[in-house]
Amino acid sequence: MPPRQPSAFEETRMTQPRLGFIGLGLMGGPMTRRLLEAGFEVSVWNRTPEKAEGLRAAGARVAGSIGELVASVDRVMLCLANTAVVEAVVFGEDGVAAHGRDGQTLIDFSSSDPEATRDFAERLRRDCGMGWVDCPVSGGVAGARAGTLVMMAGGEAVDIAALEPLLAPLASRVTHMGPVGAGQVTKVCNQMVVGCQAAVIAEMVALAESSGVDATRLTEALAGGFADSTPFRMLTPRMAAADYADPPWHLRTLLKDLDMAVTQSRRSASATPMTGLAAQLLRAHAGRGHAEHDPATLVEAYRPSQE
Repeated sequence: MPPRQPSAFEETRMTQPRLGFIGLGLMGGPMTRRLLEAGFEVSVWNRTPEKAEGLRAAGARVAGSIGELVASVDRVMLCLANTAVVEAVVFGEDGVAAHGRDGQTLIDFSSSDPEATRDFAERLRRDCGMGWVDCPVSGGVAGARAGTLVMMAGGEAVDIAALEPLLAPLASRVTHMGPVGAGQVTKVCNQMVVGCQAAVIAEMVALAESSGVDATRLTEALAGGFADSTPFRMLTPRMAAADYADPPWHLRTLLKDLDMAVTQSRRSASATPMTGLAAQLLRAHAGRGHAEHDPATLVEAYRPSQE
């Protein structure tokens, strides 16, 4: 009997690089599922083990430690909450740097500080020889599930070109913006627009309501006009309906990104007065107990008190 020929799925697994994914939250979980569905062999690790276990049934290999994951893969992918968590995972005790090797590449999908990212890349190469590509994403949870994220990459052109087959199941577009850190600067620019929009959309919805206009019809009325945008279509209906259940993102995350934008503006001597104001508005709202809530709750700061 002739030997059984491998299936297309099995051939993909044999020829593609082995991937490791660290950070399985709102974005990382569905991104990992996309990679598994595309036929990649993916090992996962998460600070909260339950989230990693949830991907085992989808075909992921659950590593017992960061070291175990790094030793068994060719590419390490991160999707973490902030710069401090990235540093802890990469350079902490038993972190990525302690186990990495020359020839491996780290791809950071997190939204992190650009200057820290450049420093991390230098440290990682010096410590273990691994390369670094910063590749933050935009498109939210819906984009992660559908594989339609927009990615902005920083790093060596040859490294980013080599990653294109790995990123194809995740993104509708990957744009190489320059050397390491350039992707993070571009994500900061993206978040400046999103954060300022969130602040003014809250004002707009409250103004419509206080003027006797049905705010639930704003999305319909302004669709296709100059005010139309993805944040407008996402936030306006939730604000108008006061529907804050199952938030697709958190106010603290947007505030973190706006703060990074203001910090970067100081480094580059570039004025960001609108971004600074949006950050302060979000900070005040977070201080009233809304840090873990949907940014759509910002409209409540403008609605008349019910007391």
